[in-house]
Amino acid sequence: MIQKLFSYLYPIKIYKKKSARSKIIEVTWANGELVLDSENTNYSYGSLQRILRYGLRNIGYDKVLKMDHILVLGVAGGSVIKTLVDEIEYKGKITGVEIDPDMIEIANQYFNLNKIKQLKIVTDDAFEFVLKTKDKYDLIIIDIFEDTNMPNFLFEKFFSERVCFLLKDRGFILFNTMILDEAHNVRNRKYITEINSKLYTSKMLPRIEVHNELIIIEKVA
Repeated sequence: MIQKLFSYLYPIKIYKKKSARSKIIEVTWANGELVLDSENTNYSYGSLQRILRYGLRNIGYDKVLKMDHILVLGVAGGSVIKTLVDEIEYKGKITGVEIDPDMIEIANQYFNLNKIKQLKIVTDDAFEFVLKTKDKYDLIIIDIFEDTNMPNFLFEKFFSERVCFLLKDRGFILFNTMILDEAHNVRNRKYITEINSKLYTSKMLPRIEVHNELIIIEKVA
């Protein structure tokens, strides 16, 4: 494909749409691969895929392969799902929760998410889904952005306790956050201090791809 070849020289935008939830959504050929971006940040593939791949590697691919059910809060183009299925060759069940139907349409059209048989996508608000679900998960990946903004509820103690409650024994949370100023640093440190250290271990993987910080939580009791 000519566009793919020329994308090694400069990005080639092939799709752009206004979305009520995500404002501007763009699909671009960049360095030989399709990426999904909002107006100001990468949503899927590209740098975001590298960030979450790094988090999964830190948890351990061997552990991921033994998991039965993974929950992804914030699907976007589905790059972390593709990492799980295509690179790690994970065979278990994946539930993806995405609030923006436009995003799901793009993920299916350009990134073939609808062809992944083990994946179930739910169009819902992540907060509402977490309250309603009766399942327990081996891994919960939180990757929710509205352009460069992260909803406040993600850092509220009630939500973090509920997400932790949904973990199976020895289960993990992989939480992708964005650090743009000192207030975000303070926010993340506060989030970590509120995790029950008797039941969970937690650590930060700071400054990945400049502005991202991963938080990894493991249920130990």
